[in-house]
Amino acid sequence: MAVELIGRENEKEKLDLLLQSGQAEFLAVYGRRRVGKTFLIRHHLARQIVFDISGTKDGSKEQQLYNFYQEYIKRNKGKKKKQLPGNWHDAFNYLAAYLSALPKTKIKKVVFIDEMPWLDTSKSEFIPALEFFWNQHASRMNHLLLIACGSASSWIRKKLIQARGGLYNRITQRMKLMPFNLYETELFIHSLGARLTRYQVLELYMVMGGIPFYLKEIEKGKSAAQLIDSICFSPQGLLTQEYEQLYHSLFKNAETHITIIEALAAHPQGMSRMEVAKKTKLSEGSLSRSLEELTECDFISLYQPLLNKKKESVYKLTDLYSLFYLKFIKPNKGKGKKTWEQLCTQSSYKVWSGYAFENICMMHILQVKAALGISGVYTRYNSWKFKGNDALPGVQIDMIIDRADQTINLCEAKFTRENFAITKPIAELLRRKKAIFKQATRTKKSAFITLLTTYPALKNKYYLEEIENEVTMDKLFKKDD
Repeated sequence: MAVELIGRENEKEKLDLLLQSGQAEFLAVYGRRRVGKTFLIRHHLARQIVFDISGTKDGSKEQQLYNFYQEYIKRNKGKKKKQLPGNWHDAFNYLAAYLSALPKTKIKKVVFIDEMPWLDTSKSEFIPALEFFWNQHASRMNHLLLIACGSASSWIRKKLIQARGGLYNRITQRMKLMPFNLYETELFIHSLGARLTRYQVLELYMVMGGIPFYLKEIEKGKSAAQLIDSICFSPQGLLTQEYEQLYHSLFKNAETHITIIEALAAHPQGMSRMEVAKKTKLSEGSLSRSLEELTECDFISLYQPLLNKKKESVYKLTDLYSLFYLKFIKPNKGKGKKTWEQLCTQSSYKVWSGYAFENICMMHILQVKAALGISGVYTRYNSWKFKGNDALPGVQIDMIIDRADQTINLCEAKFTRENFAITKPIAELLRRKKAIFKQATRTKKSAFITLLTTYPALKNKYYLEEIENEVTMDKLFKKDD
């Protein structure tokens, strides 16, 4: 069954507008590996693509040029069999001649260069050749849309978007493709013929995030637990071996990046740059480069301190698959069938699922804000931790939403299989967290305790006493405004 192009409405609209603009366009498309960049372009622009080449991981310059030449021959239907180009300048001159001979149309012709970072091999002179091609030829072709695509987001940013040489300010448009949110994930799963409850969709999302390449492994007729077992723990499961391939396909010296990822995985609440440096013992240059690249590729996120300017920013591992792999897949390989059915009954599951749910709520901050009726209010958000001092004990809050309307939501995330019930001890804990937060931060803003739950909490007397707002799982599945 062919996979449909689900969601991506804003991206499709942008591509359609570029096709009809009155000038040559140079679009940079980037985003996390496996997120669906190539599928979006090839599916939505299938009729407009007149040249389509993809870089080869670790391919030599000669191999890359040969592949480029074969696409040129195919597009020319073998009529112009010039000799194999010896360099990228010759290759792009071939392309320019081919494009110039195409009939002019109102809707643009598309040249799609996928995995462009892989074409830029050592001493290949790829970038100077691309510069000349765009500046001398392509930029004068008003019927052309040139698309450069790559998963190595830092390369796209440095070599194209922020280029300082001949490509300075030449990128006319950019598009960062993000993983599916829960709304799009549910649509995608339904398109595969699978009918799962939202709770089960959420379980799968906590394991693999909104990555279409992973989600397409879902088979109809299986529960979330069965799917996780087959996809993540069987010897042939896609996500059993994906981890190492994922990082090595993106980064040179990927072991450095993996070292940072594993350090952050051991500290779910995040680490300062100084803490990461101390834990990994990486050199300053290597640490800076790797943190930047991991952030660009959406594996980790940098959160700024809230309400305490002296506190350092923290890095957090926010790639859900990497978190799940390190917590459960890596230590349980080869344990046979129904591995997940056993693991999800252990206490470690409760801790992990709670943290994963917190992450997902932060990823869906727009939906949380909409549910609270504050979509139009400027906000900042982060988790909050107070280590304690002589006067106040330490405390941690899953997420705070600091609002410009003089209000703060203190969010408590509860991932449960059934309706959550607030007991007297929990009510006392929430009350204590609020009191410590107000005293430690000395905020003059109003503070509301907000529950983030899977199913609606039972509205007993403790709920009515302590909870001002609640956002349930269903609210997270709403479409972005």
